[in-house]
Amino acid sequence: MPRANPAYDGYPPPVGDSHETARVLLERRGQTYTEEAGIRLADRPGPLYQLLVLATLLSARIRAGVAVAAARELFAAGYRTPSAMEAATWQDRVDALGRGHYRRYDERTATLLGTGARLCLDRWQGDLRRLHQTAQGQPAQLRRLLTAFPGIGPAGADIFLREAQAVWPDLRPFADRRTLSGAERLGLPQTPRRLASLVAEAEFGRFAAALVRVALGEESAGAVTRAARR
Repeated sequence: MPRANPAYDGYPPPVGDSHETARVLLERRGQTYTEEAGIRLADRPGPLYQLLVLATLLSARIRAGVAVAAARELFAAGYRTPSAMEAATWQDRVDALGRGHYRRYDERTATLLGTGARLCLDRWQGDLRRLHQTAQGQPAQLRRLLTAFPGIGPAGADIFLREAQAVWPDLRPFADRRTLSGAERLGLPQTPRRLASLVAEAEFGRFAAALVRVALGEESAGAVTRAARR
């Protein structure tokens, strides 16, 4: 079974305005990318596969908003499970991506999604909870298994894990490079454990996503810090 993460056990909290900065950031931008894509994330096969699709789309050098819009179009077309994704024609997938304005990488990504759906079915019987169990909740092992999916590199695996920690508590606190970059811009602690002490454990996934939005310029670090000082 996955092992519990001890990061919340007795770690001394930081002092100063960091807690208020975290509170303001969550209030302003505390929506995960899965939520924005219309995914009701849960520890179930369908939502976890949808997160894998989203991570694949976010892995390309394209604006996060475009990737999210493309994911919504794929899901609206009914491609919410690996079986449905594989059953769709390549052109169906291209068309859905195009409706989300994911045009620069649409043809390649349509192929990757079809191949990845087949891998999910063949190796994990369509259920990524099996992947989680195989890795025993260890991030390094999860990264290794996730990067076997076409289109998912180390950054894509980190995107998946950052969002999945909302339903896989043994991952918390998980903070990737983008999360820590956002924290640096806000003058917040630079380690996952110290960041985790700023918010409730169940809120850390939302907090990590909000920090990524700062790193990507979707939220102004200056505006957040000014609001925190009022």
